[in-house]
Amino acid sequence: MDKLSFLEVIAAIAVFVSILLAVFLLTVKTERKLENRLFAAFLIINSIDISGLFMHLFVDSYNLKAFKISAYLLVMPLFYLYVNAACYNDFNLKRKHLLHLIPFILANLILVPRLYLAEGAAKEVFFKTMWHSPEMFFYQIIGELQYFFYIIAVFLILIKYKKVYLENYTNSNTLLYKWLSQLTLIFLIIHVCIIVKNIVRYTQDRDLFIWLNIVAGTVFLLSACWFILKALNYPELFRRIDSTLQPTKDFAETLATEDKFDEAKNVQIEQLRNYMVEKEPFLDPSLTIQELADQVEIPVRELSVLINHHINQHFFDFVNEYRVKKAMTILKDPTKKEVTVLEILYEVGFNSKSSFHTYFKKYTNQTPTVFRSN
Repeated sequence: MDKLSFLEVIAAIAVFVSILLAVFLLTVKTERKLENRLFAAFLIINSIDISGLFMHLFVDSYNLKAFKISAYLLVMPLFYLYVNAACYNDFNLKRKHLLHLIPFILANLILVPRLYLAEGAAKEVFFKTMWHSPEMFFYQIIGELQYFFYIIAVFLILIKYKKVYLENYTNSNTLLYKWLSQLTLIFLIIHVCIIVKNIVRYTQDRDLFIWLNIVAGTVFLLSACWFILKALNYPELFRRIDSTLQPTKDFAETLATEDKFDEAKNVQIEQLRNYMVEKEPFLDPSLTIQELADQVEIPVRELSVLINHHINQHFFDFVNEYRVKKAMTILKDPTKKEVTVLEILYEVGFNSKSSFHTYFKKYTNQTPTVFRSN
């Protein structure tokens, strides 16, 4: 099998796997379908893009081939919208999101005179030399500017998501942040391959160009298989946050200027710590800062500043510290020697073995088993 045939096989398998996952996402029963539909659309558009590696075997239309090339400009807008939908439980598509279509529309409009409206030999000649035309130079400029605009926007969303999550939630499942971060890094790697491939396109090194296509296709295939494994192993992957929540630093300074009595803050901190010990709200694995604020009767913003700035801990760490202390007490209780570590971690509010071990070791410098045996 020569390199071109191998490339076509890799691309065909990648398209098949991606379409399979897209169908799964579109048909699986879930509480909120928007993010699944956006990710499915993202996979389908990527499949259309990579199908160009074997499309010539089945399609003769130059218009369809050109449309396939321009479809790449829908990839990053869809990924950006997907990240928003995955992170924020109140995100919905609106008319303003149609603005994300502008680069795609522009790229097709510049091809209208010399491709879509051309006929016969003129169309064939233009298509064969298209990558050296001013139109495609403009297309690549648009593509690169668009890509880096969206990749920066996605990273900013993830940074805010992680900060808000740690400050407002205690569920130790941070799988969403890891999944989206890994996904974004994979796209960066694939895009670097595409940039290098496009540079090599204008040289005479056809073998290197084909090998770079093989690398990009293989990475995409492996990524699609990884998506499948994630979907199967973590069907309830995400925990979203409210987009109206802001990082504490955005309002901490304002509240700080209003706080004139340090002694009052100390009293609040003491009352909060007493409440945590006596009422043990941390036993709820899905405790949020809003729920705790309602229980202790402190405005949620004030409580957020109290914990994140005056106590100098993320809400996430603040609550998990009490969970670890509770676990330490149980582990040292001689009457509970028969209770397993797994049972204890669920009892104190953790919902995964790995996160419990991570926080227990962070707090005690020992594993739960070693701590219990000492």
